[in-house]
Amino acid sequence: MQTIIHPTYFPSVAHWVALNENEGDIIFEKQDNYQKQTYRNRTYIYSPNGKQLLSIPIKHTKGEGHQKYRDVMLEDSFDWKKQHWKSIQTAYRTSPFFEFYEDEFAPFFEKKHRFLYDMNLESIMLMADCLQLEIALKYTETYRVEVTKYQDLRSLVLAKKEKNYGFDPYTQVFDAKHGFIENLSGLDLLFNEGTNALSYLDQLSLEQQNP
Repeated sequence: MQTIIHPTYFPSVAHWVALNENEGDIIFEKQDNYQKQTYRNRTYIYSPNGKQLLSIPIKHTKGEGHQKYRDVMLEDSFDWKKQHWKSIQTAYRTSPFFEFYEDEFAPFFEKKHRFLYDMNLESIMLMADCLQLEIALKYTETYRVEVTKYQDLRSLVLAKKEKNYGFDPYTQVFDAKHGFIENLSGLDLLFNEGTNALSYLDQLSLEQQNP
């Protein structure tokens, strides 16, 4: 069955479990309205101080009414990407595989993107390439509150109603200080596990959350 999902910014491990399980059958939602406080414009990494939010500033439209996610423009009055990249470097420079992938990601944070949706898709395809996953870009043509033809995993975009998945721990840079933190950005998994990241995802399921 095909799976419908939201594109997010360097998606969480749970997103990557879904993307890995449905590699050739992913349909990205493209007709929804933008909502605040979701993974559409944020991701979490593991910093020396624990869980750290990387938030994307967007341009707010004047007046009332909903704005389509695909039409949301990025704020470009300051170099927030430089700040994100510096935070990622601080968090993962001592991880086993950061140097291996660093040159793959650096250009992304130097590039000028205009739309949030397009940038998020690019972050997904960049990570998919590192994980050696082949994800085709297919999109919804209309918005439906409920879908019957597809497996609906759009709820993964919700940052405030996140489940405890009970994912198996893997080694993280600062786990001796703060313990294992699950479901961070897939960047955390990639930089810590490298070529083993896909094998790790193969062992996970979104159904394994704790009761």
